[in-house]
Amino acid sequence: MSKLFSFSGTDVFFPGSSIYPNPKESSLLLSLGRDVDVYFPSHKRSRISAPFVFSGERFEPKPSIEVLPDECLFEIFRRLPGGQERSACACVSKRWLTLVSDIRRDEISDNKTTEALNLKDVDCEVEDQDVEGGGYLSRSLEGKKATDVRLAAIAVGTASRGGLGKLSIRGSKSKRGVTTVGLRAISRGCPSLRVLSLWNLSSVGDEGLREIADGCHQLQKLDLCHCPAITNESLLALAKGCPDLTDLTIEGCANIGNEGVQAIARCCPNLKSLSIKDCPLVGDQGIASLLASASYSLTKLKLQALNITDVSLAVIGHYGKAVADLTLTSLPNVTEKGFWVMGNGHGLQKLKSLTVKACLGVTDVGLEAVGKGCPNLKQFCLSKCAFLSDNGLVSFAKAAASLESLELEECHRVTQFGFFGSLLNCGPKFKAISLVSCLGIRDLNLELPPLSRCGSLRSLSICNCPGFGDASLAALGKLCPQLQNVELHGLHGITDVGFLPLLESCEAGLVKVNLSGCLNLSDKVVCKMADSHGWSLEMLNLDGCCKISDASLIAIAENCQLVSDLDVSKCAITDSGIAALAGSDLINLQILSVSGCSMISDKSLPLLGKLGQTLLGLNLQQCKAISSGAVDLLVEQLWSYGSSIVRSSAPFSREYDHSPYFFLQVLFHQRSVTRFQFAGFSGARCFCLALFISTWAKLVVLLSSNVLQWRIENLESS
Repeated sequence: MSKLFSFSGTDVFFPGSSIYPNPKESSLLLSLGRDVDVYFPSHKRSRISAPFVFSGERFEPKPSIEVLPDECLFEIFRRLPGGQERSACACVSKRWLTLVSDIRRDEISDNKTTEALNLKDVDCEVEDQDVEGGGYLSRSLEGKKATDVRLAAIAVGTASRGGLGKLSIRGSKSKRGVTTVGLRAISRGCPSLRVLSLWNLSSVGDEGLREIADGCHQLQKLDLCHCPAITNESLLALAKGCPDLTDLTIEGCANIGNEGVQAIARCCPNLKSLSIKDCPLVGDQGIASLLASASYSLTKLKLQALNITDVSLAVIGHYGKAVADLTLTSLPNVTEKGFWVMGNGHGLQKLKSLTVKACLGVTDVGLEAVGKGCPNLKQFCLSKCAFLSDNGLVSFAKAAASLESLELEECHRVTQFGFFGSLLNCGPKFKAISLVSCLGIRDLNLELPPLSRCGSLRSLSICNCPGFGDASLAALGKLCPQLQNVELHGLHGITDVGFLPLLESCEAGLVKVNLSGCLNLSDKVVCKMADSHGWSLEMLNLDGCCKISDASLIAIAENCQLVSDLDVSKCAITDSGIAALAGSDLINLQILSVSGCSMISDKSLPLLGKLGQTLLGLNLQQCKAISSGAVDLLVEQLWSYGSSIVRSSAPFSREYDHSPYFFLQVLFHQRSVTRFQFAGFSGARCFCLALFISTWAKLVVLLSSNVLQWRIENLESS
């Protein structure tokens, strides 16, 4: 030690001088007395606020760009020759990023030197463009990633790559959320912005929207959802600064009222779509001004949970000359008079789609008037209309001659008479009808008029209507012989007695059949369906039909050569049924679900592997008789199909989002597990195996002729 520090035992410990040639090192000595110092090396390099050089024991400042004020740096940045150079500078620090993002396009220097350099950079910039939707980029920020710094980075980074065309921001409760600073960066760096969505941004107010209005004059679509600090001032600024606005959505903005809507109506002559929801300050005055100003341009209108009255509906019925899609939801102050006046206004001649939900003003009289006043109406959806009865439904069916689709949900006063009456009185274009949770339906033996048929109906959907039974189904088969798509979900009253006559009456050939939740159907129905409609059947869902067994799969394997989607979850299927499917040379299944089939064992795994040659999706959840070892063998077998793919030496690619997927799910005894996915594109075979084995990680494998990528993602425990 004494040799190291060059002193003898009695010498003074370097009196009056330093043991280190560099004066900085002396700061690391902690003095414990006159002759003793302890050396503490620093674990982290010390940061100096300004650049200095050390000469002996003197500190001399060194010239640096960091000492320049913001104004000087701003002038330097705006004189850089191209966008790529400015992007590189923005990566240095947050200070430089903020300064670069504050540069407007019109503030960039246009001297001759800059122009000459820009000409040299044109080719490389064009090659570097990420073309998305007409040559503009699309970016999205969600949750904690939605910050001002990221917005500034987007503004700078996209400026030299074709320009930002679409931006979506979904905020969170984080304190570092988006503010006016971030929107200012977007307005100054992204004048090409055309689509902007702001969701759940409590810190964004009128000042931020004014920045957007001042810099993004090409804005065409704007979504403002749950932004409580935004008021009418924002809409006033946007109306003046963005006259090309065509699509506006306002939801949950409590401080926006009639004044803002009126400004949009005055200054945006090209407005085509408007949706307003949960804005209590918007009333009849705003809606009336809007419809009067945009009478010939507004094609889509959605009003939900507003304090409007019959006056607004009267204005819609008179001035909605271009409206083709109208949605009215939860309007408690609208009465029967409003719907009657809207129908008799004769202004909705172009209306093609009408949706009315939770409006107590819908009655028989109002509905008949709407049917007469909308001669081109094709799609009509009624939900939670408590005062609509059979008479109103039949009158509407008679009046709406162009109607193609009718959907009724939770209309409990509609009974069997209204349902069949609408079918008997509908026009020649009527193609689809749907009943969802209509508790007024009761199974009655109805005597239909002779020779009365609804020959145009192609699609039938009845879900969760417990009163719908065999008698109604048999009568429906006789009334609608051209059915191709049938969905009967959760109908416990349906048995073989009612469904077999329907199969015999269908002349066109069934294409898609969904019988999920029909517990009382047996193999007799499936065998008859396979025999009579196997030549046309493409999709069959028997989920929850517990009486379905291997006999049904044998019939499907022998007769249904076009079926590509088969769901027999929670059915009485065994290994023999899977063997029948695997041994058939006729069918080419793409999606197979046997979830909850507890009698399927390890014996079926090799057979499922054989089906994997054509499958794109396989669901084995809750198959408790299948062991993890058998699943491993299945993985190897599926992997062998892609062995030639695995040997490919092509580089990784990000294009797998456009590829078809093979998806296999397995769930062992309620345990969540690791997921393996194999995906391919460009016509290559693609495989995916999802095994839920751990609660902490998810392994994703992407496999194709030119892709082999492994991703590990953290996964929250389910």
